[in-house]
Amino acid sequence: MSIAQARSLRRKATEAEKALWRLLRDRRLAGVKVRRQQPLGHYIVDFAIMSHRIIVEADGGQHAESPSDADRDAWLIEDGFRVLRLWNNDILGNPEGVLLTILAELASRPPHRPCGPPSPARGEG
Repeated sequence: MSIAQARSLRRKATEAEKALWRLLRDRRLAGVKVRRQQPLGHYIVDFAIMSHRIIVEADGGQHAESPSDADRDAWLIEDGFRVLRLWNNDILGNPEGVLLTILAELASRPPHRPCGPPSPARGEG
């Protein structure tokens, strides 16, 4: 998926996506960096916490038992990600509970360390 498509999705965010982004942006949740509308492979995910390999999806009713979502989740899981699907009504009606759910997942997954030599560009060597 292209960066242009991701940018377009950011501009067309749902109310639930906007509300969740206000809670997650600028390292507001446990100091972790969250990316919004992040391209991964052939997909664009709503939110990605790359350091912990966690994907957060804000879902409405159209996602209930979606075969395309199941295929995408399978690909992400195979690539080492954990996918959290959160209902829009929970994001809007119970933001504290949603944050606790994400925090619990962060606590259960240590930060991912990429394989390979240290990267001087990231200050690793």
